[in-house]
Amino acid sequence: MPKTATAFLNHRRIAHGPLAEVARHLHALPPEALPLVFDDTTGHAIDLDLRGTEAEVIARHAEPPRGRGRPKLGVTAREVTLLPDQWDWLAAQPGGASVTLRKLINAAMKDARAARRQARDTAYRAMSALAGDLPGFEEAARALYADDAALLAQHIADWPDDIRAYVLHLLSGG
Repeated sequence: MPKTATAFLNHRRIAHGPLAEVARHLHALPPEALPLVFDDTTGHAIDLDLRGTEAEVIARHAEPPRGRGRPKLGVTAREVTLLPDQWDWLAAQPGGASVTLRKLINAAMKDARAARRQARDTAYRAMSALAGDLPGFEEAARALYADDAALLAQHIADWPDDIRAYVLHLLSGG
């Protein structure tokens, strides 16, 4: 899935989309402009290298082209400690221990509660950076972690439209 980002300047959303497109847009801004850019998947603020020509900036932030054939899995070998009966159970599973562990982990990653928790944390990270100094931030953060959507909406109602919309978008798993 292509990486997308959202950029804000003075509480206004000024760019959204693939990272290279956001970088291209920011490259055109005057040097004194200090936008905040967020990874839409994690809510983390990210720094973009905007030096050079527009073409260089786009190339630097573009998604690498997909090669032909199967994608490389990027397997990393690590140690796992389990009890003997757990190892026995894993060994009896079709495909062996590694396949079974990957399936269990993938199933857990798709779990709705985990997805909800991840969306909440993503929204909080962006909300902290964008609205940490706005009125009602602490109350909004409490409502966010209490899963009280109505109270959250009440506390962020007076925030700038773009910030409010972005926080709610991230919270929805957007």
